[in-house]
Amino acid sequence: MRRQIPFIMMLVSIMAASFFACAGKNVSAVPEGKILVWSDEFDRDGAPDSDKWNYSIGGNGWGNAELQNYTDKRENSEIRDGILYITARNDYGRWTSARLKTQYKAGWKYGYLEVRAKLPEGRGTWPAIWMLPVADKYGGWPRSGEIDIIEHVGFDQDRIHATVHTKAFNHRSNTQKSTSAIVKGVSKAFHVYTIEWTPQWIQWYVDAEPFFRFDNSGQGLAEWPFDIPFYLILNVAIGGAWGGEKGVDPKLQTAMMQVDYVRVYQ
Repeated sequence: MRRQIPFIMMLVSIMAASFFACAGKNVSAVPEGKILVWSDEFDRDGAPDSDKWNYSIGGNGWGNAELQNYTDKRENSEIRDGILYITARNDYGRWTSARLKTQYKAGWKYGYLEVRAKLPEGRGTWPAIWMLPVADKYGGWPRSGEIDIIEHVGFDQDRIHATVHTKAFNHRSNTQKSTSAIVKGVSKAFHVYTIEWTPQWIQWYVDAEPFFRFDNSGQGLAEWPFDIPFYLILNVAIGGAWGGEKGVDPKLQTAMMQVDYVRVYQ
């Protein structure tokens, strides 16, 4: 999830101009030979499974001047009827939300990771599905890397973003590797957001369609620190340097990301 300054796109691929699947298409294309090693189908009503998820707690801006206070309360994260609801709520100008993470529970090096989700809408919203290293083996951010599977900002509805951050490629240097594309109906229907991560490359997909690819240049850790385990984060932020670039809709009271499942294959 980007930090501190607005997004500046440094890599525009041919796919950035394309329109992806219409709302309702949900395609999974797990590569042959991959087996399921971790999943959450969110099939038990109540709080998220504490054997699989931890919470980030607090309201310190999270390096991006965000407005929300993250909690572990059911009003901000709850499973109902097979769906995880991560809900940001406006309580008389004070926002609360949830940031779930597999940190200290599970992490993976390489694999095929799918998240089927419906994103919130509304100016000022900033949902993200992303990954950070289990341990900062190569130093603090961005030296040990960051993988943004999907981000969306509510002032630019239906445009999704994928990014990697490393020492050589990051927004502070205006060198991050990223792309964006229009996906119709990201807040109206579920879509499957996927990365396939190998020692040679990371490939992004939306509904099984290739979206973005970042290759290992072989030039060392400054460009490719992605040979260590990473954990998954699901969150809905409000405002911030990027999400709040156009302000927050004063009429916005709730913003909800719905997650149907998370599946990791290796």
